[in-house]
Amino acid sequence: MKVMSADLYEITELERPEGAAATLSWYLPQGPEDLGGVKGRLRPAVLILPGGAYAYCSAREAEPVALQFTARGWAAFVLNYSCAPLSFPTSLREAAQAMVYIRRNAGEFGIDPHMTAAIGFSAGGHLCGTLGTMYDEPEVSDIGSPGEIRPDALGLCYPVAVSWGRTHGYSFENVSGEDKELAARLSLEKLVRPDMMPTFLWHTRDDNAVPCRNSLLVAVALEEAGVPFAMHIYAHGQHGLSTADELVFPADSVPEVSRDVTEWYGAMISFFNEQGLFIHDEGVEA
Repeated sequence: MKVMSADLYEITELERPEGAAATLSWYLPQGPEDLGGVKGRLRPAVLILPGGAYAYCSAREAEPVALQFTARGWAAFVLNYSCAPLSFPTSLREAAQAMVYIRRNAGEFGIDPHMTAAIGFSAGGHLCGTLGTMYDEPEVSDIGSPGEIRPDALGLCYPVAVSWGRTHGYSFENVSGEDKELAARLSLEKLVRPDMMPTFLWHTRDDNAVPCRNSLLVAVALEEAGVPFAMHIYAHGQHGLSTADELVFPADSVPEVSRDVTEWYGAMISFFNEQGLFIHDEGVEA
């Protein structure tokens, strides 16, 4: 596996706002040619957006998740985006630029640019949701075309999604700069649109930091808009589980979770496969 990392602003033409710091890391699994097989294999790609309440980017939801995808043949990219005191649209612009960079360099990465998903955790799930709904908004129109910015599928992992009621108010304060009107605008259930990409959601019923109503309300909006989606609400598990195993927790303190929580990434990848994102040979119509 090849692993590289770079300053997002240095490898792109994106103008850096004062105080912004964003790093894009990529994890590229061995291809068939590396293993003595035939060349020309194209892989799907996933952009991973860690959580952290828009205050920081959680390492627990970065490389460990990338490794699960590369183990299944995907190219994985992790964006450590700018957080508070910088607010909207800084992180959205960085996520949009990451998508454009990945697609424009698809040949170098050995990926199919039309099979590029985005997934996010907690506040990163909110960022992922705005990327999947605001890809043609004025805030990102100078970065690339809507088709370059728009993910082909979304994965929302215990997302901070709605700005009202039982939610994670601190995340919305950070992303909105405490602007209540902007926070209301950024509530994901209001941003869902009929032309959205297929979306996979998962949450735990026990999550007392970001209540599962966040995912439920987005799911209702997706259903009403006619957007293909799948959702898993697991009975038990704390917030911030990531892969929910020894990759992210000390071996003697892995939290108690429902038995199938650790299968979420397999379920997500299967859903993405069903939507047309899979490994295929170059020149073969997918």
